[in-house]
Amino acid sequence: MTRPRILVVGAGFAGVECVRRLERKLGPDEADVTLVTPFAYQLYLPLLPQVASGVLTPQSIAVSLRRSKRYRTRIIPGGAIGVDLKAKVCVIRTITDQIVDEPYDYIVLAPGSVTRTFDIPGLTEHAFGMKTLAEAAYIRDHVISQLDLADASEDPAERASRLQFVVVGGGYAGTETAACLQRLTHAAVKRYPRLDPGLIKWHLIDIAPKLMPELGDKLGRSAQEVLKRRGIEISLGVSIAKAGPEEVTFTDGRVVPTRTLIWTAGVVASPLMATLGAETVKGRLAVTAEMCLPGNDGVFALGDSAAVPDLAKGDGAVCPPTAQHALRQGKKVADNVIAALRGLPLQPYEHKDLGLVVDLGGKDAVSKPLGVELRGVPAQAVARGYHLGALRTNVAKTRVLTNWMLNAVAGDDFVRTGFQARKPAQLKDFEYTDAYLTPEQVGEHVRRAQPLDV
Repeated sequence: MTRPRILVVGAGFAGVECVRRLERKLGPDEADVTLVTPFAYQLYLPLLPQVASGVLTPQSIAVSLRRSKRYRTRIIPGGAIGVDLKAKVCVIRTITDQIVDEPYDYIVLAPGSVTRTFDIPGLTEHAFGMKTLAEAAYIRDHVISQLDLADASEDPAERASRLQFVVVGGGYAGTETAACLQRLTHAAVKRYPRLDPGLIKWHLIDIAPKLMPELGDKLGRSAQEVLKRRGIEISLGVSIAKAGPEEVTFTDGRVVPTRTLIWTAGVVASPLMATLGAETVKGRLAVTAEMCLPGNDGVFALGDSAAVPDLAKGDGAVCPPTAQHALRQGKKVADNVIAALRGLPLQPYEHKDLGLVVDLGGKDAVSKPLGVELRGVPAQAVARGYHLGALRTNVAKTRVLTNWMLNAVAGDDFVRTGFQARKPAQLKDFEYTDAYLTPEQVGEHVRRAQPLDV
């Protein structure tokens, strides 16, 4: 008899934690485990702003999936673009654009999320995201190139537009991105004697009335005060009306000349979930507390793309799309897959939030571990300690710690590495959001392919 086939989609916090636990708890002859991911690494997303600002190197937060000596999972280098629940087939587009069908007995859907966008004229053509390692590296090159071009320009209008930067999104990603990149330009401009530091302006805007409301009023105000002290202009209750290659129009009517628009206004579930034809909650797959898809044996979903009931809060709440929940859900869903494989009862997921950390760069941070509000150096120590603890391998921990120490002592060289192509990159170029099939296309593709598999 062939061994049961377990297919895990996604190598984020949830997917990798699930695979690691399956390998530890399953015997080699119990099941075959396959992981679908376009990259052979797990990205530590919370530290992306520090890659964009040059504090960390890209490699330091890209944790290799092949470093473990006992790693026996088969990796398919590509992305899932559709799932046929009836035929139990996952349709995959490999990194060479080949379409392959992968049958499964059990599937764990952890494809994560993509940048949430709106129907704003020019947004997807002119905005940069902060969701992938390539985007972070690209933005660093782009920001430094604006300083280089402004320094070389004799046109005051061009110089002013290149030295204004707009970040949309007052959540953790947007706030940390604005904070870290402002520190980058503030330090770099000292190497450009022809540039007036007063021309460099950072704008952080959000349609919400508060920055990072999850932190509470006091810590939120503390973070806001840090940013304002650095000269970052914060506009709340404001968003983007339209975006162009050389200017951005805010919803309050202001027109800001800029060549840099960074969009971090939230995330939505991976478009993969829409290919299943199953019930969703704001795009996230509706699952039980055991992270099973009702009415479909062997289908599990977790992380950013699943609406997992938050039993700790109750009242119909679902778990927020955070790394903390994804890590713990990965372990629980692995246990439930094993339980289903062995005919044992499944267990619900329940976890209380341990707190939040926000690294604003340098000695500035705000943290709320276990409900205790911290600011400044103590908060920074907690934030960086949390990140070090959450990194999966000792090699990754060492690289990150070494980068922090080297940056603190020697600073940055502000080098453009060449990631920025002459053709401007768009959001879809990094996240491939136009690659997914519709439920009808998935069904038709699988039906055409099935006779060939007989």
